[in-house]
Amino acid sequence: MSDSSLREEQQSMKEAYEEDPEKAQISLSAKGEEQSDVRSCRVDIGRAIYEAELHEGAAGPGTGACSGDLLLGALAACSQLTAQAVADTMEIDAEITTEVHGDLDLRGTLGIDDDVPVGFQNVRLEVAVDGDVDAETAAALQEYAERYCVVLQTISDPPGIETEWSFD
Repeated sequence: MSDSSLREEQQSMKEAYEEDPEKAQISLSAKGEEQSDVRSCRVDIGRAIYEAELHEGAAGPGTGACSGDLLLGALAACSQLTAQAVADTMEIDAEITTEVHGDLDLRGTLGIDDDVPVGFQNVRLEVAVDGDVDAETAAALQEYAERYCVVLQTISDPPGIETEWSFD
């Protein structure tokens, strides 16, 4: 898994960001567009396009990813990549895999019961590290991987969200 070029590239970036903090400021975006079926949409992140649809439990076709799948997938991807990068920096030789599970009650999103929250009630992130890693190193890997995972930190301590609607 080790790739010394990652460490070298990140080190030069860290130095540049310390010298000029404005270089570290980025803005990501995604745009959703309606498809011919109101149960599906296209999400463009600028570098890739994803198809999404309502979950079959909410009358979606059940053939593609729902938005909950995409959220859990974002957490899995971020956790996986962050753990790999941290392990590389720590020179840990191990195989890492992540798995994310989320539980929700569809009665909330369908407006059946106002007492049922809309969204996930529980999310479980499981990270498996397969390699010869002592307890102290394992604890440090977990601490840093969790600390620097953007999606995990965003979900754990959500930022304020502004909404703006326009009607033509």
